[in-house]
Amino acid sequence: MPIVEDPAPRPDDPFDGLVLDEDFVRGAAVKEQSGRARMLAAKWKRQPPQPEPWRASADPAPSAPRRRFGRRPKPVDPWGRRRKRNWQTPLFVVLAAAVTLAALNVDRLHGWYERGRDSSAASAGGPGASATAAPPTADPDTPTVERPWAGSPADTWKAGADALVLPEAKAVGVFDKEEVADLLAEVRQYLVLTNVDPKTIRGETPAAALAMLDRGSRADLEKALAHPTADLDATTWLSRFDPRRAVPVTDVVKAQGTMTFESDGDRGLMVHTDYIFVYALRPGPDAGAPRPGQSAGGSGTAKPVAWKAGDGTRVEREIVRRQQDFRFYNPDRYKVQRGKLFLHKWLADLGNNVCATGSGYLETDFSIDFGLGTDEPHTGPTVDPYDPNRKLDDHEGCGTLSRI
Repeated sequence: MPIVEDPAPRPDDPFDGLVLDEDFVRGAAVKEQSGRARMLAAKWKRQPPQPEPWRASADPAPSAPRRRFGRRPKPVDPWGRRRKRNWQTPLFVVLAAAVTLAALNVDRLHGWYERGRDSSAASAGGPGASATAAPPTADPDTPTVERPWAGSPADTWKAGADALVLPEAKAVGVFDKEEVADLLAEVRQYLVLTNVDPKTIRGETPAAALAMLDRGSRADLEKALAHPTADLDATTWLSRFDPRRAVPVTDVVKAQGTMTFESDGDRGLMVHTDYIFVYALRPGPDAGAPRPGQSAGGSGTAKPVAWKAGDGTRVEREIVRRQQDFRFYNPDRYKVQRGKLFLHKWLADLGNNVCATGSGYLETDFSIDFGLGTDEPHTGPTVDPYDPNRKLDDHEGCGTLSRI
């Protein structure tokens, strides 16, 4: 059987006994080039590479070339990728700072806005275009034609007939509930005709109100209207102004008060009314001038006041408080005129009216605001004409008002 012999030994191999371990690799002096390196080496032998301009610079830290408009190229990272700039964060920081500053300076921001708006109006030639015009200095509580109730408690009061609220009716004595309701409504209508009706206020004779009174009360009022005196003046019954001396700036009359009723025993029913009426007026052409046969009084002869509607002249208010009692007799025991009002008692307090009465008209005191003479020094007590609890009496002297 043939036997295979070992092959002949190789000549002495210089690598015999060589161990390709980690020490051998680290100690290698020559490293094999990569395939791309060998390819580029062969190519550069045939066609040497041309130096690029920016690489030819000797500056160790060359500046990047500028683009058009002077902008630098977008930055790149070491791997050649463009770096993305986070622009949202700085924007949010700026916006947050602006909001915080605005919140801490609201007043200054508002002033800046108003100044800017005024400047725009001035450049456009609109209202207030004059840059040197002084700001308005009118007191917001000063009554004017446009705001006749400014600074007065009456500003929040109801107006006219709506202010005269009737109490809930109920049967009293010989009068049943429906009859009492009718009598209360009759009293209310009389108060409207004598204190709220524009025709009466402007000086006309209140014929409808006279027709509601019984014979005795009507005769007294007619006499006071026809021949007024200091002791018998129609203004103790009703409110009216001489249009030559005082002109209402509005037909609105502010009012506040109460109406109550009670049994008057065998006599029947008594209705009590206590109301404050407030009027806004401007001076008429003869305001302050003495009436025929009457001295002007005060510091000198007053002159008529020139006044133009809409010129912003301050107005005056007259505050009239009236307490009036109406008696309705039992028709079974007394001979009465059914459906007529019997004025049993009345008192009137005229606030901001000249002290010398007797003309048959309310005469608003315009002396302070319009430079007119006064008729009598104010020597009486200081009172609040809006106080509903103040007792009315026949005090002597010309009083002073704490407010108008």
